[in-house]
Order: sequence, then C-alpha cells, then structure tokens
Amino acid sequence: MQSTRTRIKICGLTRLEDIAAATKFGADAIGFVFYPPSNRYVSPTQARTLTQNMPAFVSTVALFVNPSETEVRDVIETMRPSLLQFHGEESREYCSSFGIPYLKAFRIGAPELDSPLKITHFCSQYFDAAGWLFDSYTPAYGGSGLGFDYSLLSELNASNRVARPIVLSGGLNQSNVVQAIRQLSPWAVDVSSGVEDAPGIKSSQKMNEFVSAVRAANA
Repeated sequence: MQSTRTRIKICGLTRLEDIAAATKFGADAIGFVFYPPSNRYVSPTQARTLTQNMPAFVSTVALFVNPSETEVRDVIETMRPSLLQFHGEESREYCSSFGIPYLKAFRIGAPELDSPLKITHFCSQYFDAAGWLFDSYTPAYGGSGLGFDYSLLSELNASNRVARPIVLSGGLNQSNVVQAIRQLSPWAVDVSSGVEDAPGIKSSQKMNEFVSAVRAANA
C-alpha cells in the first residue's frame, strides 16, 4: 500500500520535551521501548507520564521484544497505547491476541529474511498486521543506526496478495530518507538513532530536519 503522504514515527522517546518537539514538527506517531536491555527503555509508569498530555491525532506505539503476556498487558493497562509493535520472534497468533492493532517488525538480513522470496513468504504469515516494519538485522533488535539492502524488498508487493502497509526503518536520517522514500514509497518511516544526540535523547534540530526532508520527498 502506497500513500501520497508518508507518515512519520519517531521512536525511543524518553523525555517530555522531545515528545513536545516531535509532535510540534509533525510526527504522526511516537514510540516507546519496553525492552529492558535497550538504552531507550522506559517503564509502563514512565510511559504513562510521558503520554498523559499527548495532542489529538498522534498515535502512541509500544515496542516489545519477545515479551511475556504479563508484560504486554501491564503496558496496555498502564499506558493504553494506540498500537503494539513486536520486534522479536513473536508468532502471528501471539501478536493478534491482545485485541489491539499491531505492527510486526522484520529484521532484514536474518537467516530466514535474506532473500526477496524468503521475505515475502515469512511476512505473509502476519496477514492481519496493521503494517510490516522493516529494519536491519542486528543483535540489538533495532536502534543500531544501520540500514539494509532495499532490493531485498523487491518482491514484497509484486507477488504478495496480502501485503500490508510498509513501514521503513533502519539507519534513516535527514540525509538519506528522501532517497529511501522515492525508492520504496513506504506508507511510513520510523526513525530513532537518526534524530538523536545520544540514545534516548532526541535532537530538536534533527527531528525538525527529518520531518522537513520527508515532506520534501512527498512534494
């Protein structure tokens, strides 16, 4: 699914001032990381505080990596996110069991995701996802600042009758996002380290430049 306006998700937020800047500049969604090993981790209680004054029409996304059911339900009850994002090896049945729309992330370059046909087959299992998010394959499960070979997604829409909206992630920043959008026409782009001064500490200037670059690509 393509769109004339590329949606923007800024992920790994940990500070109120960064959320205020991201929404001011035009982010469509704000992501919070509930993966304890991450430098961008926030607790459910912290996330509730960070989102209590969110403006209308900005989605909140809760990111997990191989979580327990209890962990997910704790976040749902405490923060009430708009969308769940599963970044590990979660099954389709598990992802859809919480009654909230979900994104499924795929780490391109992993053994089961290292060719266009493998990617198409694997992604098709998550036919009820709100979107398919494509990131680079690293041990850290995202936020590495590394990109991947976009040609590996070449068969995704052409041969996949159940293709879901594409969310592009992995190494994006204000310098390369225009080319990425023009090459893939994704439904949305997802940025974290590309707009940071340090892990979890966003740069107001970089967020503004990133959003402006996305708008320029659409124009």
